[in-house]
Amino acid sequence: MEVAASYRARTRGLLGRDGIVGALLLTPASGVHTFGMRFAIDVAYLSRDFTVLGVRTMRPGRLGRPRLRARHVLEAEAGEMARWGVRRGARVRVRVRLPGPGRWGVSRPS
Repeated sequence: MEVAASYRARTRGLLGRDGIVGALLLTPASGVHTFGMRFAIDVAYLSRDFTVLGVRTMRPGRLGRPRLRARHVLEAEAGEMARWGVRRGARVRVRVRLPGPGRWGVSRPS
């Protein structure tokens, strides 16, 4: 998983890419758009404690309404959230690894 925590990284998001392996966590964030995107994405709106408030699929060229209680947004290629079992009410665990070999990871929802 990639993390976009700076304003610049959140603004760029998945723009200009042909796809993503894994997911992109935008933090802080409460909403997204898909203007300029080349592929459809699944979007999970997460609360402060990473509880899933809602999941939707967005085609390119769409504007998603911000979720008032959302503090993070998790983006992945369309279909991935269902495959991972990410659904409303689930809690996503984010495991952080220090720089070097390995990656950030998303644990299965609990």
